[in-house]
Amino acid sequence: MTTRIFGSGIKRREDPRLITGQTRYTDDFQLPGMVYMVVVRSPHAHARITSIDISAAKASPGVVAVFTGQDVPLPGVPCAWLVPGSDLKTPAHPVLAKDTVRYVGDGVAIVIATNRYLAQDAADLVQVSYDVLPAVVNPEDATKDGAPLVHDDVPNNIAFRWVASSGDEGVDNAFNEAAASGVVVQERIVQQRLLPTAMEPRSAVAQWDQFAEELTVYSTSQNPHIARFILSALTGVPEHKLRVIAPEVGGGFGSKIPVYPDEALTAWASMKLGVPVKWTETRSENYQVTIHGRDHIEYVEMAATNEGKITGIRGKVYAGMGAYLSTAAPGIPTILHGLMYSGAYTIPNIRCESIGVMTNTAPVDAYRGAGRPEATFLVERLVDRLAAKLNMDPVELRRKNLIPPFENGHNVAIGLTYDSGNYEGALNKLLSIVDYDGFRREQAAARQQGRLLGIGVTTYSEICGLGPSQVAGAVGFQGGLWESAIVRVSPAGKVQAMIGASPHGQGEETTFAQIISDELGFPVEDIEIVHGDTDRTPMGWGSYGSRTTPVSGAALVLAARKVKEKARAMAAHLLEASVDDIDYADGKFMVRGSPDKFKTIQDATLMATLAWNLPAGMDPGMEASQFYDPPNFAYPFGAHAAIVEIDPETGTVALQRYVAVDDCGPQINPMIVEGQIHGGIVQGVGQALCEGVVYDENGQLLTGTMMDYAMPRADMFPTFELDSTVTPSPHHPIGVKGIGETGTIASTPTIYNAVMDALRPLGIEQIEMPLTAPRVWKAIQDARAKGGA
Repeated sequence: MTTRIFGSGIKRREDPRLITGQTRYTDDFQLPGMVYMVVVRSPHAHARITSIDISAAKASPGVVAVFTGQDVPLPGVPCAWLVPGSDLKTPAHPVLAKDTVRYVGDGVAIVIATNRYLAQDAADLVQVSYDVLPAVVNPEDATKDGAPLVHDDVPNNIAFRWVASSGDEGVDNAFNEAAASGVVVQERIVQQRLLPTAMEPRSAVAQWDQFAEELTVYSTSQNPHIARFILSALTGVPEHKLRVIAPEVGGGFGSKIPVYPDEALTAWASMKLGVPVKWTETRSENYQVTIHGRDHIEYVEMAATNEGKITGIRGKVYAGMGAYLSTAAPGIPTILHGLMYSGAYTIPNIRCESIGVMTNTAPVDAYRGAGRPEATFLVERLVDRLAAKLNMDPVELRRKNLIPPFENGHNVAIGLTYDSGNYEGALNKLLSIVDYDGFRREQAAARQQGRLLGIGVTTYSEICGLGPSQVAGAVGFQGGLWESAIVRVSPAGKVQAMIGASPHGQGEETTFAQIISDELGFPVEDIEIVHGDTDRTPMGWGSYGSRTTPVSGAALVLAARKVKEKARAMAAHLLEASVDDIDYADGKFMVRGSPDKFKTIQDATLMATLAWNLPAGMDPGMEASQFYDPPNFAYPFGAHAAIVEIDPETGTVALQRYVAVDDCGPQINPMIVEGQIHGGIVQGVGQALCEGVVYDENGQLLTGTMMDYAMPRADMFPTFELDSTVTPSPHHPIGVKGIGETGTIASTPTIYNAVMDALRPLGIEQIEMPLTAPRVWKAIQDARAKGGA
């Protein structure tokens, strides 16, 4: 009997060491002679530095060195996504500010001491004199004439202006026709800033070997190979002499994709002083300096016929970039946002204008979903507005416009080719689980009693599995997006798989072992997945954009299949049979028709390693490497629903049910898939109901601690009801798609539309996120004052 490990919800192999504390994060590393670095940061959002006095700090106990920007000869931190055709301006991003600070938290000096507490004490003694300048924090206001300039070489603070269109004439005609004889709905949407708040703040430990001229950096990175590449450019250490190790990483959500000034400063300090140097940010620093997400102000509209057929969508987006362009920042509100305006629908006319704006705030970059949650939100919000305007059920309006099922490619108007999808199938399954018609009857009865009960439904499609490399180059990404893997079988029958991607909580140590087990027949416990160390792994472009399984997993599958075919040839030779007559199952190579004549893959490996009796032309050993550059992106999809009830006297939103039907193709491990969806939903609901960065008009961060920034809590959530459909990706060797961001992409509009549905009898059409109790309560009071029901 064959028991396929692929598709089994086995427990994560990573978890025992994680939940028992038997592992090490970057800050846990203690090296002989190590010293500690603290960054002195600006308390002002915009100011000229008039003087820095470091004398008291240098004289402080335990201090090894103090450096300012004038002392550090490193070049500026580069931006790695240079979107073409956008008149992109990339202002300098110094590792330490020399003359001007541009946001609260901008580094101005570093203090290095024998322990972190003495370093912090000394940092408090650094005296910096500032000439405070006007600041601007709102990305739309920053583009207006007379607004303070964040950088003198970025007029009107506009870093780029990018347009994607199916054809401007067609878009204009669609809206003109809808205005004359159909329907147009509009909305101004504010996608508030969010804090990624990974459990582990960023940290770096650098060790310079002056004799070997080799630099080792332990870093909380989602992509150690890219970190090595950028750190090499910053420090001048050749890549073959620079090792980056990402040990256990306590969450990332996109915030650990970039290379920041702090890691480069840690590396430089170790080279300068000749001793290991550690830097670990505090939570306050994490909130001030580590990238933020979202920060859009969007003017969007949708055109349709009176019968509810969507004919066009267009948007103008002011995307806050913060004070500097972070590593992938320009690609988020452009390529990963504007190209997804079709969503799951047939929309023939599409236009997105995205304006990247510099502000005196922390830099913005990828945060879970990265551009796609913002796109899905505006599409789904407009669909609900359109349904209300047409007095049509929002589910029926969606059904009327969904892309029909397809298995091998569907072109959308904006230029993408979705790989596969059955959107109505997912929607139908969702409606059945949630009993949509039954809920509408319950809602009607509840409204008669004055209760505010609402449902939100989202149908979404998203782009992930980032590649192919030719496309990456065409859209300005300064690197490739392929992945590589090496599968090595030892004579003892154990497997090592080295991958270039760097999982950090997604569970690939388990799922990738399941893939190899399924391909080669080895027990999962005999398979080790090696990642996160540039000296031990082949090149890879990182874990983000739900690409690890679709891209790195594909390289792994193909490498394993190479091993299997070599083992088949070895076994055929040992069995004195033709390769064509050898069948394979459960780790055994059998002569067809004679199942008692077989060799195990371990037998074949041992003999290939000994090389006593090899087939002609076969090299010794049993391992294979594979590079994989995907021919297309992957497009997971699904349908989500939420039921909420609002207390009209307090404005409190109670989430009663959350149902999700997602399709990521065949599921390697359903339990891990569910875990990813759970986490994604929580983060998306957090944006809808409670999370939001607040700066005052002077650029001071008012939500700089967990006392001020409202994180989602367990008591906000019911038990999630999850189900799935399975639509394989036609271009992937095992048909899988990504799942890490779908929950976040779908849940925010689902919750928002549920709240608006509950408030519809009061005539309330919009409340700015997050939908906190005070905001909802005020909207209810304002509606009642105007005569709402």
